[in-house]
Amino acid sequence: MALPEPLAARLRLPVVAAPLFIISHPPLVMAQCKAGIVGSFPALNARPAAQLDEWLCEIEETLAAHDRDHPESPAAPFAVNQIVHRSNARLEADLETCVRHKVPIVITSLGARPEVNEAVHSYGGLVLHDVIDDRFARKAIEKGADGLVAVAAGAGGHAGTLSPFALVSEIRQWFDGPLFLSGAIATGGNVLAAQAMGADGAYIGSAFIATHEARAAEAYKQGIVAGRAADIVYTNLFTGIHGNYLRASIEAAGLDPDKLPESDPSAMDFGASGAKAWKDVWGSGQGIGAVESRGSVADLVARLSAEYAAARRRLAN
Repeated sequence: MALPEPLAARLRLPVVAAPLFIISHPPLVMAQCKAGIVGSFPALNARPAAQLDEWLCEIEETLAAHDRDHPESPAAPFAVNQIVHRSNARLEADLETCVRHKVPIVITSLGARPEVNEAVHSYGGLVLHDVIDDRFARKAIEKGADGLVAVAAGAGGHAGTLSPFALVSEIRQWFDGPLFLSGAIATGGNVLAAQAMGADGAYIGSAFIATHEARAAEAYKQGIVAGRAADIVYTNLFTGIHGNYLRASIEAAGLDPDKLPESDPSAMDFGASGAKAWKDVWGSGQGIGAVESRGSVADLVARLSAEYAAARRRLAN
């Protein structure tokens, strides 16, 4: 892998768990890291802002204790997602908190800003920036990001429309640094396929929504288990940016998924129900057909690991 060796050596699988808005919190992140994959959460999930420091202290102390008790299988590093768009009034304060805690990996979204990368690099941290096309990928690296998350068609929440084959191929024509692929990845075989395409690993989100540790509504978790690719709707109505959402949650909000209007980017409330994106209308990727049951993070990572090993054996034969 193109990840720095001290980080790569701690991974059981070449997987980064995507930061899930509202859903990711310390219990989920810590379980992911203990299972051997990079756990992550959006800084904005910690509310009020002062809670971010508390969350980082909890994660650091818990993972340090795990490493002392399990020197043979130390926890994987964790990551914090920062929305670097100018509209994020918390960015400066949240970034200062991350720098103070020397967060190992920072995942940046919705803009690439050199000063953010420089702040993370000041203590030796790694910056991954998520992109939906080659143009944005080039800008991110030019502005100092260390690696990329290629968000291809089928990814949950905000997502692009490009085939993963096209997106990874274009990026790999000029970039040989850390690259993770996002988009409908929910099995160990998918993880190996991402590597075969040229990525260093996979970026998985929706499958973790159904885990016990995820901070999601019970109906949301069940919707992930029951859903298939055909149950995903791609629209920009809810946030002004195109993304993938569960059809059933759109219907529950009183809207017809097949007749959604274009977005007013300034409007987050919609419909007579007053429902809101992420809280009531639920993001999800197209890969949920592979999620057949609910369980713990450890169960899910064990399944992914077994499938990954089986896929490698099939290729070897």
